[in-house]
This record gives sequence, C-alpha cells and structure tokens, in this order.
Amino acid sequence: MFKRHFFLVAAIAVVLTMGVAGGMKLAFGRDKGGPGGGGGGGGRGAQITQYVVAPRPFVDRVEVLGQAKARESITVTAPTSDLIAAVHFRPGQSVAKGAVLVELVTRQQDADVMQAQATADLAEAEYKRWQTLADKGIAPRATAEQRKAEWQRAKAAVVAQNSRKLDRVIRAPFAGTVGLSDTAPGMLVSPGTPIVTLDDLSVIKVDFQVPERYLPILQVGAPIQATADALPGVTLNGRVAVLDTRVDPATRALTARAEFANADGRIKPGMLIRVGLDHGSRTALAAPESAVQFEADTAFVMKITPQGEKTVAQRVVVLPGSREGGFIEIRDGLMAGDKIVADGLNRVQPNQPVRLAGAKGGEGGHGSGKGGSKQGAAR
Repeated sequence: MFKRHFFLVAAIAVVLTMGVAGGMKLAFGRDKGGPGGGGGGGGRGAQITQYVVAPRPFVDRVEVLGQAKARESITVTAPTSDLIAAVHFRPGQSVAKGAVLVELVTRQQDADVMQAQATADLAEAEYKRWQTLADKGIAPRATAEQRKAEWQRAKAAVVAQNSRKLDRVIRAPFAGTVGLSDTAPGMLVSPGTPIVTLDDLSVIKVDFQVPERYLPILQVGAPIQATADALPGVTLNGRVAVLDTRVDPATRALTARAEFANADGRIKPGMLIRVGLDHGSRTALAAPESAVQFEADTAFVMKITPQGEKTVAQRVVVLPGSREGGFIEIRDGLMAGDKIVADGLNRVQPNQPVRLAGAKGGEGGHGSGKGGSKQGAAR
C-alpha cells in the first residue's frame, strides 16, 4: 500500500516539475523578444528583400477615359421590302467599297423595267414620225414637240424603274469588315431591317473629354498615347485629330478626338481606352508599388532601421504621388538612400527583426545581386 502511494506521489511531482520548467522557458523566451512576446520578433527574424529609395523620372500625365470607334461604322439595312435572293459575304470578311453584299428578288422590277422601256421605245417612234411630218409641213410642229415631251417622260420612267431595281442590290458604301449575321436567302426583309454591320477598322477614333485647364497642351496633331484594359502591356500611339469648337458649360471640359492606327485589327469598336496626355517631366523619390500599403487614406512602408545589434522594420507613413511603370512617387516620409522592405509586407510586423535576402534600388539596380547578398550577410 505504501509503495502504491509513493509511486503516485512521484508521478504527480514529475508532471508538476515539467509544467514549471515549460512555463519558465516560455517566460524567458518572451523576455528575450521571442515570437510570442511584444516589441518585435525574435530568433533569426523574417527574411525580406530591401529596396534603396532613389530618385527616378516621372512624367506628368493626365489620364482620361474614352471609347473606341471605327473610322467608319454602319449597320447595313434593307431599303425596301422583299425576299433575299443571294448573300455575297461571309461573317468577318473584308470587303471593298462597292462590293455587293446582298441581292433581293427583282422579278417585279425586271418586268417594270421592260414595260417602261417598251413605252419609251413607242414614244420615241411617235416623236420621230411626227417630227418628220412637221419638217415637211404636213403636221403641226406643236404636235411634234408634244410627242417629244412624252418620249422624254418615258425615258425618265425607264431610269426610275432601273433605279428601283438597283435598290435591290445592296453594296458596301466603303471598304471594311463585315460582322456577324444570320442573313440567308429566302429571308423577308423590310425597310430598316438590320442585315450586317460594316466597320472600317484600319483607324480607330477615340473621343475623350479634357478639363479646360489643360487646353494649352492640347493641340491638333499632337502625339498621344493610350492603353486598353483588354490589351495589357500594349501602348497605342496616335495623334489628336480634331478638337470640338465648344467647352461643355456643365463639365467645363472640351471633347477631343484622337486617331490610332489599327492595321492588325486588335482594337475593337466599343473597347474602353485610357488616353494619356503628357505635359512635362520631373524627378522624384520613388518606391515599388509592392512596397507601399494603403489603409483607408493612409499609405505606409516598412523602413529598415538598425536597432542595436538587430535590424528591424519600422512602419513609416508616406505621402504618395503619381504612379508610373510599377513605381509610386513618394512626396514625403522618406529620403534618398533609405532602405525599405521591397515586397512581402504581409509577412512583416512593425518593429520585427528582419534578415536581408537581397537588395533592390535605384543605386544598385533591381533584383537580388551579389552586392545585395553581401549587404544582407553583413547585417
């Protein structure tokens, strides 16, 4: 009985000793700035890549939105009611100016032309007979002139009937590309019925509005650049083609039209286009977009600062400016030569020790080079 109680007491004592030892280890770890304590991380610290803040050129640019339009764009419709006799295009086909797109049934028009031509031939014969009699003094000259007028009216009727027949042949008014269509022979169309779209995509027009304060930099013929969200990484180069004659009194903006070459047809009518107007350049401090975080209206970076024998990341509020080429202008909060965490801010807490894996910056270029590795080792 005594041995049984002795072993039970000994087991309880061992468990209590282990618990006390674990608590003391945890407490001492926190006092040394371990991961669970306050005032920054412990151990080897988070591995990060730094960027050395340096000046870089920025272009002052006004960006406005516009919508792409074809140089010429129409929806081909039927001028009259009739059945379609033949379709001479394929969806997506490029057609020349004057090319026949659709033919309507012309049986009635053919008959009307023949009838009008017969009437004109008879009127011509009557006129010539009466003109001969008038020349011989047998018939009144007034009668011959009346027959001549009837002949001229008959010829005009022939022209009118031929014109009605030509209305049954629908041609492309300009060179372009036809769109999708469900038109087929035998389909009944009426005036205004859409048959197919036709767009001249060789040049794209973009209308956009510019605030009136930028009118001094907006001139016809000025070069202009644009981008499209649907074509990432593609820059469109064009020119200002036309300026409107009036400023909108409600928006205090002027509508301008730019033209961009589109030989490959990548830009489609209706696409959203971002037009940029450059009006000067300057040099300013910059940080990579990945190094700047935003919370509400506040922007901040993690500045790498020596703290005794450690290197820590301190949260610094900055005043951002323009964005260009993956960089953000820093108007206040940093100085040239300051080192900041280049990326991975979600892995770094304020005042946490960090280890440098490489360097990025204007002085040593971008990327992790040998110089950056040596600097990290020195830290």
